Amino acid sequence: MSGFSNFAVSFTIISILSGCLTLYGYGMNTGGPVLITWGWPVVGGMTLLVGLAMAEVCSAYPTAGGLYYWAAKLGGRHAPFAAWTTGWFNIIGQIGVTAGIDFGAASFINALLDLQGWFSATPGHTVLIFGLVLLLHCVLNTFGVRLVALLNNVSVWWHVLGVLAIVLPLAIVPAHHQSAGFVFGHFTNTTGWGSSVYVALLGLLLAQYTFTGYDASAHMTEETRDAARSGPRGIVLSIVISLIAGWVLLIGITFAIQNYGAEAGSSTGVPPAQIFIDAVGTTGGKLLLLVAIGAQLFCGMSSVTANSRMIYAFSRDGALPGSAFWHRINGRTRTPTNAVWLAAVGAFVLGLPYLWNTTAYAAVTSIAVIGLYIAYVIPVFLRVRQGDRFQRGPWHLGRWSRVVGVAAVAWTCVITVLFMLPTGNPVTATTFNYTPIAVGVVIGFAGVWWLVSARRWFTGPRVQEEVRQEDAAVGAGALTPEAGPDSAAL
Repeated sequence: MSGFSNFAVSFTIISILSGCLTLYGYGMNTGGPVLITWGWPVVGGMTLLVGLAMAEVCSAYPTAGGLYYWAAKLGGRHAPFAAWTTGWFNIIGQIGVTAGIDFGAASFINALLDLQGWFSATPGHTVLIFGLVLLLHCVLNTFGVRLVALLNNVSVWWHVLGVLAIVLPLAIVPAHHQSAGFVFGHFTNTTGWGSSVYVALLGLLLAQYTFTGYDASAHMTEETRDAARSGPRGIVLSIVISLIAGWVLLIGITFAIQNYGAEAGSSTGVPPAQIFIDAVGTTGGKLLLLVAIGAQLFCGMSSVTANSRMIYAFSRDGALPGSAFWHRINGRTRTPTNAVWLAAVGAFVLGLPYLWNTTAYAAVTSIAVIGLYIAYVIPVFLRVRQGDRFQRGPWHLGRWSRVVGVAAVAWTCVITVLFMLPTGNPVTATTFNYTPIAVGVVIGFAGVWWLVSARRWFTGPRVQEEVRQEDAAVGAGALTPEAGPDSAAL
């Protein structure tokens, strides 16, 4: 794999056409244009610090196990616990991301069907389509492995050209555009909270949720030429390019708003769909919606792949209940198909509260952010603790290493607290942010299991040479639980 291909994987999973668009309506209510426009570069800059800190560790340990393996290598005498904690947060985050991407795709599909008059946009219909989208991605990852590989290559260019396909018509076709003062300075708050600062902080979720998944470059390092340099560059470049392209996309959509109130409260449930229709006409708007849906389906397919590899990797060390079942490999495709279905079922469960909770989608994306970012910075925190004892790879931050690492950990602490807070007022059963419950249940289970049992037998990932020898000895069926996870690439 070339360095460009390594970058392309992370760029695809970040997917600005998924995160930016699916949470755009959330942004319209939590701060409005000023937060949509300026929140993006602020969050992008802080995310870049997290990515830089991760990239330095990636250069030192260019192995497919990524975060889980790094924590084990940097944890010292606490290595097993560090790997255990990182793995469980990564599992939560991966399942949350899969749920967020495919639920967003389902919302856009339902919006298109509603515009066609075929299927009204209701919570029940959206959840039904959500299940069907997950089913599609499971089938592709189970039976169409070569097709998935081909579609991943198509996906990169779909995302690049898709941004242009949306922004250019929005810039050229409408006779009316919003003023620069509106796009860069208008504040909107429909959350019920009186504090503008609090609402503005809530609005950062749009950008922070989009900037997830760039650790994929680390997972692909063993399949990449000059891995110790290409992997870190893939992480950093995917963030930088997404930051630029995403900002262009958000500014382009915000300038094209025709009727803010009507579009924010669109009957389709998807404000960008109404913005497209109002700006370029019904037919053109539907075509733009199809471009976004295609990108979201590509992204969701890749997310299920990545999620299943993490489940497979972690279960191969016995770290999940029923590990012997989840780490089985399909003898024909040589892929962890049981893990694929577990990833989809977990994601579907996270999306079900949307049937009675209007803020459920924000909670799903919050779970994704919190789970992944804690997993991202545990190795960074351990690297900062090592100080000069850390053996750098060829790509490193030099004297800025500690400053960047501390800033990355601090930012993660801020967003972890922030995205657990209630997003709507008054707080009722229909506006309750269930993120703390979902994260708390999973981490509580993992913590109790560690104290009661796992601390006596869990040793973390084993070295790559042992994994390869054991994998070579397996012709088909289940892999042995002794094998480590750091050979499980995307």
